Amino acid sequence: MKKTLSRRARIATGGAVLAAVAAGTFGTVAANASAPDAAVAAAPAAAEAGKRDTTTSTHLTIDAATEAAQAALKAAKKEGQRITVAVVDRNGNTILTMRGDGAGPQSYESAVKKAFTAVSWNATTTELAGRLKDAPNLSDIPGTLFLGGGVPVTSGKAPIAGIGVAGAPSGTLDEKFAQAGAEALN
Repeated sequence: MKKTLSRRARIATGGAVLAAVAAGTFGTVAANASAPDAAVAAAPAAAEAGKRDTTTSTHLTIDAATEAAQAALKAAKKEGQRITVAVVDRNGNTILTMRGDGAGPQSYESAVKKAFTAVSWNATTTELAGRLKDAPNLSDIPGTLFLGGGVPVTSGKAPIAGIGVAGAPSGTLDEKFAQAGAEALN
């Protein structure tokens, strides 16, 4: 037979449990506060990496990426073209994407892929499209697009970003606008 406690007994029991938990928590905090050096001494020392174990890389700032994207959009607008421009960092991560007024829905993803492709190989996507004749499997690499419109941005000959443009009627025009974006950084 199951025995049930009265409401008063349940409240009293619950209060006692809460008091015990609070006392235990306060006691733990008080113990840690009273001996901070003991806690620090017990922590393992952090390992310091040597200079030969690390590398430093240069990254395009968000302001520079915005400047490049706006220059590409302006160049396209001068010629009556509706484009999307994407700027990615050295690792192919998108810094920003700007879809110009009236640019087609397919242009967004295409611009990102062209920028990724350009920075990955430190070459324009037009040049890379030419390489497909000798290495057609390159186009199987996920996230890439071997159509004109992607240009790398370099610092000391090392790629630090990629600019991709899509939406104009040809890859030649897309690449011209992407190049205008890259030139705005110099």
